[in-house]
Amino acid sequence: MFHPPHDRDDPATIIRDAIATIDAFAERFNARDLVGMDALLHFPHLILSGEKLIIWDEPGQVDPDYFAELKASGWSHSIYHEKKPLLVSTRKVHLLVDYTRNRSDGSAMSRHQLMMVVTCENDFWGIKQRSY
Repeated sequence: MFHPPHDRDDPATIIRDAIATIDAFAERFNARDLVGMDALLHFPHLILSGEKLIIWDEPGQVDPDYFAELKASGWSHSIYHEKKPLLVSTRKVHLLVDYTRNRSDGSAMSRHQLMMVVTCENDFWGIKQRSY
């Protein structure tokens, strides 16, 4: 589990902790570590993919073939370039994340934006919601 220290009264610290959480998630994503990714999510976990709402009530919801399909497309890793806080409170941060999907040579295949909502529950920062 990821437990960065934080001071609930300092917005800069809260933002730093939320960004550290999504950076840790990106690291585990690139390592294709499904268990590690789940460890950085709060459940129920919400994903708004286009107009479709997906709710994961528990860990283990990622299709085991997900990374094989990504790799077959030419994907090697993703890079989160900008993580812009849009809404900050003592236990929740909404972040707009600009990222690329990259090939093994480092060239970008595609560029995307997503919204992540990171919350602190039981003194643990985790991703509660993603919107693509």
